[in-house]
Amino acid sequence: MSGYTKLNLKDDVEDMAAGRMPPGIEAHFAKGALDCEKSGVTYFKLEPDFHPPFGHHHNEQEEIYVVISGGARIKVEDDEIELAPLDAIRLAPEATRALKAGPDGCEMIAFAAPNPPGQDAEMQPGWWPEPGSDGI
Repeated sequence: MSGYTKLNLKDDVEDMAAGRMPPGIEAHFAKGALDCEKSGVTYFKLEPDFHPPFGHHHNEQEEIYVVISGGARIKVEDDEIELAPLDAIRLAPEATRALKAGPDGCEMIAFAAPNPPGQDAEMQPGWWPEPGSDGI
């Protein structure tokens, strides 16, 4: 293996959300494509006001989200935090979280470590309910 791997997160990495998630999100998980051994990185693009139908947390993996354009609101447990370009937020593995893009959409990079084998994420359906429901 080479001492480096270079690629474009949007153009060279498959959009894993296509056909698996509702329209309005791109998710380019580059851990494998970059040959990451101890970490991972993902490029996300969310259309205006999009949010996934679930939240998630991890068993081991800490994440850092960095907004690169647009804005978003993130729900972490019972808190909601606004994120603007170049804002970064660290998320402990056990903290359940979900993003909702702002009116201009959102592009962000997520960094994660360590890189445990298998599926480390646990999904929480209904974490961000639609307006008018019994949720937030």
